[in-house]
Parts: sequence; structure tokens; C-alpha cells
Amino acid sequence: MANTIALANKFLPILDEVYKRESLTSLLDAANGEIEFLGANAVKLAKMTLPGLGDYSRANGYPHGDVGLAWETLTLSKDRGIDLEVDRMDNEETLGIAFGRLVEQFMRTSVVPEVDAYRFAKYSAAVTPVKANITIGTTDVPALIDTAEQVMGDNEVPTEGRILFISETAYAGLKSKITRILANERGVQRNIEVYDDMRVIRVPQGRFNTAVTLNSGASSFGFAPTAGGFKINFMIVHPSAVKNAVKFELPKIFTPDENQTKDAWKFQYRNYHDAFVLENKVNGIYVHCANTANA
Repeated sequence: MANTIALANKFLPILDEVYKRESLTSLLDAANGEIEFLGANAVKLAKMTLPGLGDYSRANGYPHGDVGLAWETLTLSKDRGIDLEVDRMDNEETLGIAFGRLVEQFMRTSVVPEVDAYRFAKYSAAVTPVKANITIGTTDVPALIDTAEQVMGDNEVPTEGRILFISETAYAGLKSKITRILANERGVQRNIEVYDDMRVIRVPQGRFNTAVTLNSGASSFGFAPTAGGFKINFMIVHPSAVKNAVKFELPKIFTPDENQTKDAWKFQYRNYHDAFVLENKVNGIYVHCANTANA
């Protein structure tokens, strides 16, 4: 009897739900629409350059300008996967929890943090970060953000739609510099959800570094901050500046009866993806990071 591969249809909603709930970069996925990598691992995007105005001559008419059109190549580079097994009896003796909870927990604790960390590092690699360590209660974090907004404004990045991703340290530093006058409130709410019309997204430091290493699985799994990289304090992103692409994402489930090598439930997962910063919109990203490199 041929081996039967059960596509995990009922797990797909779980994967999608966990990703959207836990991922901090998923709100950027549809920034510029989906990228189709059908039949290839690379696509080319047109980027146009146009001249400005010149003086009109009543004798010679309009000044002539040239239109430039170049092609920016986006190539997928991250093909990640895993194979996990749970013995039939281990699953039975835990009332199905050992394997039943595996998919959701794997997505939440392994896939989502890695994808976020990789994307933030990829965005950071496209720009030159501003570096300074932040001390809570001392560093003027609002002034640092003001500078970032000024730079982006001078570069004509739209104000509408910007997102402020911020580390827990920088977030605490921001709150410490904001004074709120309480009236007749019975409770105190100090959370900052919107700052200068920017949606505020708090990011755990483990996902927030200028460079990360994705382990191969030969001797270690997952990801880790790269030595020599820097902890990110905050990052302002205009969604139009980035493109996140997932060409292929598929979970597969094998029952113990279908598993040809062990009497165990088998879960396989593959994610072929990448993240890109568009060359002509790189000013839509501003990164402020620590001045002390990761060991």
C-alpha cells in the first residue's frame, strides 16, 4: 500500500490564526500587495527615475528630459523546515496533548519569533542605523523619536501609516518621559498604543536585532542574535517600503499507521520565504539601535 500523506487541512486555520495573533510583522505583509514567485525563486520589479522641471523657452519650447527604468531583483533565500515525531503511546498517555498541542506551540514559540527576527534584521541591513544606548529615566527617548520623524519627513516619507516598533527598554524610557495629569480616573492606564499618529508595536529584544543567525539544524535549531550585531531600540517603518513574501508554506501530518519508519505521529513543516526593502523606498525605514554590540 502506498504511503499516504495527510495534508494538515484542519491545522491550516490554526497556523494562520497563531501567525496573525502572535506575529509582530504580519501587519506589513500586504503593504504593497503579494509578490508572485510562480515558477521561479526571483522576481523583477520596475523602478523608474524621472527628472525635475526645467525652464520653458519661448524660442525652443520644452526642455528635454530622460526617463530611466531599471529592474530590481528580489530573490528568495530562506527555505526552512522541521520534522517532529511523537510516539503513539506518548500521545495516547497524555490524552492526545503531546501531539495535539504541537502545531500551535511550534508556530508560537519557534516559527513566528524567527520570522519576525529575520525580517527586522533584513530591514535593518538596508539602512545605516543611528546608534546610542538607552538608559531608562535618563535618555530622552521622545527626542530620539522626534529626530527620526524629522529625518523621515525631510525625505518625504508619508506620515500616514508609519509604524513604530519599539523594544521594551525604549518603551519604558518613552513612558518615563511622558507626563500624564490624572483627573477623576479610578485607574491608571499608561500604555502607549499610538504615538504621533504612529501605531506602537512593542517587540521583545530577542526578536529585535540588526543581525540574526538562522541555525541549520545540523547541530542546533532556531535562530540567535549574531555576534557583532546590535540590539534595536526602535524602528519606524512605512509599510510601502517593504515587501514580505512567502512562496510556500505547508504543514504535513502522518498518522502512526502512515509513518513508515516509526509507530509515531509525524509533523513536517516547510516555509520558503523572505523579506525585502525596496531600493527606491529605503527612506521609509529608520533604525535606532544600541551602541554596544552583541557578544
